[in-house]
Amino acid sequence: MSKIRVGVNGYGTIGKRIADAVAKMPDMELVGIVKVTPDYGYLVAEQKGIPVYTIKDRIDKFKDKGFKVEGTIEDLLEQIEIIVDATPGGYGFYYKEKYYEKLINKGKLKAIYQGGEKSEVADISFNAYCNAEEALKANSIRIVSCNTTGLLRVICVLNNAFGVEKVRATIIRRAADPKEDKRGPVNSVKLNPPKIPSHHALDVKTVMPNIDIETAAVIVPTTLMHVHSVYMVLKTKVRVDEIIDELSNYNRILVIDAEKTGIDSTAKIVEAARDLLRSRYDIPELIIWKDSIYTRENELWFLQAVHQESIVVPENIDAIRGLARTDGYPDKSIKLTDSVLGIGKFLG
Repeated sequence: MSKIRVGVNGYGTIGKRIADAVAKMPDMELVGIVKVTPDYGYLVAEQKGIPVYTIKDRIDKFKDKGFKVEGTIEDLLEQIEIIVDATPGGYGFYYKEKYYEKLINKGKLKAIYQGGEKSEVADISFNAYCNAEEALKANSIRIVSCNTTGLLRVICVLNNAFGVEKVRATIIRRAADPKEDKRGPVNSVKLNPPKIPSHHALDVKTVMPNIDIETAAVIVPTTLMHVHSVYMVLKTKVRVDEIIDELSNYNRILVIDAEKTGIDSTAKIVEAARDLLRSRYDIPELIIWKDSIYTRENELWFLQAVHQESIVVPENIDAIRGLARTDGYPDKSIKLTDSVLGIGKFLG
């Protein structure tokens, strides 16, 4: 069986992780990546043997530094079936209109965008646990943001098991990614935005349009992970053990016992990932603290943590297979993605 030929446009926080994940998949081929800035990221890709492409007016900038590029983005697009756009938020629309759209309309290309884009950029917004089957009919997919991915995973799982009537969540956001030295944590708790609801509830509704959800968000001085305080009203009475049993059926949701393990902070989650030698200390699983799970009749409350740099990576891989119309989708895809990326093996 021929492999799915994939290109990644953008080689930053998300793009480099998607590129590495694609390269590991037995049914995919990473044909190349697109970079517009000739920096250390180029050298990383070169040492990994990843072909680098750029846009036409940047070729000389790469040559001036002695960096060899394989060609332009147009050259890459002619060689692939699926482009994963991991450019900064807002640029996806630019690349769609300038480079992708003609090829998509001709049936020669399918495209995946990230959560920094507005939902109108693609045919569907996507989460593997919620609406994976819709990918089989789409030509373009938007992977929702890291926070939305975390919310949707647990909402969809619990909705399928118990029915969800209402969700209220407060999102405690990291101030910046670790490498972002142009902006960073401020000595403050900043409202983000200063009004309720925040945009996260609207983003959840791009996948689950009928869900009753409202969210608030604040930024705090950390770079490691986001934390969510989630309150739900379910359609049936539930016990804590029933919630834990259901969540434990899914590799991409991990329930951690803080009292047993001592992991009662995002710093300790990250340190455990480092100690386990996870690449870039990535944690694509949604982490839920067992100790925080509280139920009363049909009410549920818990705390969860989202590693913003990696949680969307498995969703991108499954979206690729959906656009490629692979057999046994989505169950076989989810199982293969989790197995190859070692998802669900974190402290267990």
